Amino acid sequence: MEGAEATRIMIGVNESTIKGYPHASISSRGAFDWALQKIVRSNTSGFKFLFLHVQVPDEDGFDDMDSLYASPQDFKNMKYRDRTRGLHLLEYFVNRCHEIGVACEAWIKMGDPKEVICHEVKRVQPDLLVVGSRGLGPFQRVFVGTVSEFCQKHAECPVISIKRRADETPQDPVDD
Repeated sequence: MEGAEATRIMIGVNESTIKGYPHASISSRGAFDWALQKIVRSNTSGFKFLFLHVQVPDEDGFDDMDSLYASPQDFKNMKYRDRTRGLHLLEYFVNRCHEIGVACEAWIKMGDPKEVICHEVKRVQPDLLVVGSRGLGPFQRVFVGTVSEFCQKHAECPVISIKRRADETPQDPVDD
């Protein structure tokens, strides 16, 4: 691919929701691994990964802390903790890319993941968006929503949604 621009693949990544498991979600790792195995293969110089992590602000802004006794320092600690967790998440994917020689960029945004991902697709204009999917049934989707379905309908580029394998599904399928 000498002289040709690398194909840019955006991957939306998120943290695992499983308690005590501060790592990349099953769906995020699955989407990344699938893109490596099925698209990049051995052509590491022909591709560039664009990792986007969207942090969702907690509804009351206090996460697990007692909102009645919050101090200004609690807010500083919360912002620092969230940013650190997001950076550790992206570090996992960036390190994997550097190990195998695939170029990459990574960044964090705040907001509603489905809206932010589609906005970033419009802004960055990747060649392809790859997102993980928990493979929820229709009843579960009503209550927890689905970022992958929204992106399929609204992102301004081709979208591939990678469903997690059945053997990777946690006891509660909403967890990831």
